[in-house]
Amino acid sequence: MKKNEIFKIIMDFCMITIGAIIAAFALGEFLIPNTILDGGINGISMMLSKISGISISIFIIILNIPFILIGFKSLGKSFLFKALYAMLAFSFLLAVFERREGFTNDIILATVFGGLMLGCGVGLIIKQGGCLDGTETVAMIISKKTNFSVGQIVLMFNVVIYTIAGFLYGWDRALYSLLTYFITFKVIDIVSEGFEQAKAVLIITNQSAEIAEDIYKRLGRTVTSFEGEGLINGKTMILYSVITRLELSEFKEIVTKDDRKAFVTVTDVSEIIGRHVKKLPEESVKTK
Repeated sequence: MKKNEIFKIIMDFCMITIGAIIAAFALGEFLIPNTILDGGINGISMMLSKISGISISIFIIILNIPFILIGFKSLGKSFLFKALYAMLAFSFLLAVFERREGFTNDIILATVFGGLMLGCGVGLIIKQGGCLDGTETVAMIISKKTNFSVGQIVLMFNVVIYTIAGFLYGWDRALYSLLTYFITFKVIDIVSEGFEQAKAVLIITNQSAEIAEDIYKRLGRTVTSFEGEGLINGKTMILYSVITRLELSEFKEIVTKDDRKAFVTVTDVSEIIGRHVKKLPEESVKTK
């Protein structure tokens, strides 16, 4: 492994650690003391912790592991290690912050600043190719097989959680929790461009068959290939595909695997008309 690759891995885990610290502080100092629920597994863990008296950190680890193992099959080893590290670091730090007195008792301040800080922390983790909530990985898998986006699936899941929270803690807390979710999601979008943000990738390479096959096998995305001609290098193959933000880190590993030679551009996709490319079990990769 080259020095720059080792340095990148170290920096990725350092940024994930910083993200986990910020997210744990937001949850432990702002949201939990004011009974404002996060979404996904964290929200379920908060409710179970309130009911049972067991630390929320334990529930976060236990409930997230099955989701991460499911996501591992679609997102690869790099994602698995980063996601597991992020969740373990987050759970440990949350246990530390839980022992402290809440930063504020003002429900509005807790909602706004808790959402802002949580979004920053989660955004940093996602940007480095990790994940803090297992429901996001399952949402990505469901999204590949349906016409629902990742954001829509996560939102539907969270609406169920906040509805339950309304019955348990009152509808005002449920509404504050929903407001926190929207703030968090918007900040994630700013920090990491959102985990469902579509990205168009254009790859110019002479190893088109291998790269296209890896993209299909590891990300479940089909690739369109066509022939091009460079001024200096002559004829070459051009690949085009659309992936999500969470898949971008894995995509970079694919195109740089075994020192592959490829020129890549990545651009934002503001809108997709028609069915987004999903993985179909019976399909095979077709390259020219």
